[in-house]
Amino acid sequence: MVKNFYKLLGLCWAIIGCTDTHAQSGTLNTKFTRQDTLRGSYSEGRKGWDVLKYDITIQPNLKVKTLSGKNKITFYDTGARVMQIDMQEPMIIDSIICGGKLLPLTREGNVYWVTFRDPKAKYKIKPGPREITAYFHGKPVEAKRAPWDGGWIWTKDEKGRDWVSVACQGLGASVWYPCKDHQGDEPDNGALLTIIVPDTLVGVGNGRLVSEKNNGDGTAAFTWAVKNPINNYNIIPYIGKYVNFTDNMTGEKGSLDLSYWVLDYNLEKAKKQFAVVKPMIECFESWMGPYPFYEDSYKLIDAPHLGMEHQSGVAYGNKYGMGYLGRDLSGTGWGLKFDFIIVHESGHEWFGNNITSKDIADMWVHESFTNYSETLFTECLFGKQAGSEYVIGTRKNILNDKPIIGTYGVNSEGSGDMYYKGANMLHTIRQVIDNDAAFKNILRGLGKDFYHKTVIGREIERYMIQKSGKDLSHIFDQYLRTTNIPELQYKKEGDIISYKWTNVVKGFNMPVKLTNGKWIYPTEASKKITVKDAGGPGLSVVPDFYIRIKAL
Repeated sequence: MVKNFYKLLGLCWAIIGCTDTHAQSGTLNTKFTRQDTLRGSYSEGRKGWDVLKYDITIQPNLKVKTLSGKNKITFYDTGARVMQIDMQEPMIIDSIICGGKLLPLTREGNVYWVTFRDPKAKYKIKPGPREITAYFHGKPVEAKRAPWDGGWIWTKDEKGRDWVSVACQGLGASVWYPCKDHQGDEPDNGALLTIIVPDTLVGVGNGRLVSEKNNGDGTAAFTWAVKNPINNYNIIPYIGKYVNFTDNMTGEKGSLDLSYWVLDYNLEKAKKQFAVVKPMIECFESWMGPYPFYEDSYKLIDAPHLGMEHQSGVAYGNKYGMGYLGRDLSGTGWGLKFDFIIVHESGHEWFGNNITSKDIADMWVHESFTNYSETLFTECLFGKQAGSEYVIGTRKNILNDKPIIGTYGVNSEGSGDMYYKGANMLHTIRQVIDNDAAFKNILRGLGKDFYHKTVIGREIERYMIQKSGKDLSHIFDQYLRTTNIPELQYKKEGDIISYKWTNVVKGFNMPVKLTNGKWIYPTEASKKITVKDAGGPGLSVVPDFYIRIKAL
């Protein structure tokens, strides 16, 4: 979910707390701290151990807004000595146990350094699975305006009953539980989440409910299991007066369970509003391949915030209306014909959850493709022209304030333009490929070839270049790494029109299609075309290309 932190410009997504040192003309004087580096880099304390599974137990105290719990971390040990376990202040790790013994630990801000082995000792290490259990407690950061800022949400539903959850993309899962808080290392074998709540409420988590137990002391424990790899920030408890209804559909990989957990008074509204799920998944599977988490089911959950792409447990808070809280982000009318939060956050199951960027500087891999999934859904329902109008309409929200790609290694996202500008970049690339079957195969291929993987952005760029057979490198550089919109300048002299690219990266040579169906191949050097071949008094380019056109 934005997954993630998104803000609208007038309606445009704003990425909270994000800094970036790179701008079009050089480096801004943004200073990153050691804590930024520890949070965002794959440093020595994160090497030598690969997370296999998290087994988290959490018990919130709803009256005083505190948490206590434990996380049993199973990992594949290839030589871990001093391990970096992330736990953000003011939360506290009480102890870490391995084989019944306390491990030495010291704190440095939001990081605990855990001595797993004597770092100076010389001995052979036999690689294999190991376990540590971290016990923790504290009062976690409280979100002031979730999901745009991260933290716990302690609120009441319309009937005055406790309604609690957390949204922590960007800020990080270590805001509430101890973990290896880096997107590059997901628990390969999934996660267990046990939520202990007052027995008048229900605890809902990711994946499937495997155990429900009344503890006989006024509390109940709900245990949820995820079998697939999962982003740390996607492991989320929801606590409230929930009721459940289910459905099922036949998808590309067979039977897919659909499960909906909503506040009791929303049940009838939800049954109507969530009818969009089946055609949406059919559309997304057609364009992007099979839903990536059949084993864990698909789930929507009433959330005390707008929404987030929590894997196999998508947070829903769009108030059972159409558009984005009743607004059309494209300004075309098409955006009021579907529930934005259901479509956008579900699109993240393919891009963000199935394919995850190792570094949040490459969050465009999540947000650009997911934003474009809105266009694909519009196209599925209302036709190709409607889809084009929708994505073109979102251009009014593009800021071009800084590059889409952030600063690597310091947990820094780039511009919120990763949404609208990123989607228009993909739409432009689709035009350059000029073959929708090939474009669809690329999207489906990404889902298959990077299935349940973490990636760097360059891998996605190279894949699209290779599979398309087109030189898209300058297009990616232009839209991801600069704030410049390519400008196609032309000048008419008699029956001849001269044209060239300006405001572009060196070597930019993107072809464009004219409204008469002909293609031109501009470069930074001037080229010429007859007025007759141009199809009009000037250069009339189809509007699907995100460029500017200027007559001299």
